[in-house]
Amino acid sequence: MEHENLLCEIEGAIATVTLNRPKVLNALDAATFSDLRSIFTSLAADDSIRAILITGAGNRAFAAGADIRELAMVDGLAGKELSLRGQAIFSLIESCGKPVIACINGFALGGGCELALACTLRLASDTAKLGQPEVKLGLLPGYGGSQRLPRLIGQGAALHLLLTGEIISAEEALRIGLVNEVLQPDRLLPRAREIAQAIAAVAPLAVRHCMEAVQHGCDLPLPDALYLEASIFGLLCGTQDKTEGTQAFLDKRKPDWKGR
Repeated sequence: MEHENLLCEIEGAIATVTLNRPKVLNALDAATFSDLRSIFTSLAADDSIRAILITGAGNRAFAAGADIRELAMVDGLAGKELSLRGQAIFSLIESCGKPVIACINGFALGGGCELALACTLRLASDTAKLGQPEVKLGLLPGYGGSQRLPRLIGQGAALHLLLTGEIISAEEALRIGLVNEVLQPDRLLPRAREIAQAIAAVAPLAVRHCMEAVQHGCDLPLPDALYLEASIFGLLCGTQDKTEGTQAFLDKRKPDWKGR
């Protein structure tokens, strides 16, 4: 699957999406956003895909933010539309129903950090640098960063990054909970595939609804979130996969998931 600025390779149940503009550190221009929408719409609809990896071409950047040349030409009205477009595409990635693992192999700044925030999990090489430096351009994050970052790492830590525009190391990102693991560069994609394969081996409906419970439940008061959990638990109890999973456990055999 090829697009102008992205590559997509599928191996078994795992898709790997690569931002492919290494000469400009995989900056996110309009064409790249269009490609992201197209690819993730297709992957979301493909029941054979159980997990998705996303990374950047080359070893210098995951994505070094928005294309500043494009951004410099944007006025107030167009800026709001630009932000809404980016938010919609990153929300598509976040809610595509498949775990998306960001493999951060260098700079993840501005929109690149926001792309990583929209993913389910984030792994970083020990050479990665992350940050939201939009204030240094007279802006704030426009693709969800001001909302997802405090939900992930807490308001205090998020405001420190947002207000200073500081760029932090992978180890600091791990310390504050911005990434899940830090690895040597040659271990980044292999480790991401290990995690993706572990996810692909379990019940796909359970995976989808686990993500749904967390994503929606975190924004609810605890009693409402617990009711959501119970409702999803009941829904899964009525599936073929639950019947298969429990019977396979009792039979001491590997389950044959159908996603139904």
